[in-house]
Amino acid sequence: MTAKIEIYVSTDIETDGPIPGPHSMLSFASAAYTPQKTRISTYAANLVALPGASGHPKTMDWWERQPDAWEACRKNLQAPEVAMKEYRDWLMLLPGTPIFVGYPVAFDFMFVYWYLIKFTGESPFSHSAVDIKTYSMALLKRGYRDSSKRNMPREWFDDLPHSHIALDNALEQGAIFCNMLATNQVVKVAID
Repeated sequence: MTAKIEIYVSTDIETDGPIPGPHSMLSFASAAYTPQKTRISTYAANLVALPGASGHPKTMDWWERQPDAWEACRKNLQAPEVAMKEYRDWLMLLPGTPIFVGYPVAFDFMFVYWYLIKFTGESPFSHSAVDIKTYSMALLKRGYRDSSKRNMPREWFDDLPHSHIALDNALEQGAIFCNMLATNQVVKVAID
């Protein structure tokens, strides 16, 4: 029996506050990649706010300085229960095991996992996710705080926008992660 390949699902979210429940995930997007950086598919949705939830004042102040991204995440709104079921089905149809990838993963995964469990009762990602910054820390052999995007090698970046529009950011982060995988493979081959 052969193991399924891992499909890296680079995901970015936009919210109106720091935690799910009291605050809402406004938008999310995923770009699914093979380890060789072949983009398989994307999924994106803008969501209706949760009933009874409200925007956090600090987050809403930040949104006031991002009018284009705010406008983009408030178009074509879907009910979370509809979008999350479509997203779960999209993940299940990927040609391998979906692995959640994010930057920062603790924030993005927290919302996506909460929404998946609340609205579908399951998570195709199980309980795990890969953090790009932590992977950078391991590859660069630096501390966590010194492993942010500003300290990553330029060759890890493709010419993609970081616009605070979920799909743009998911594509950018997916390319970074796949370039990091390629760097790690070069190191692995050199060691072998």
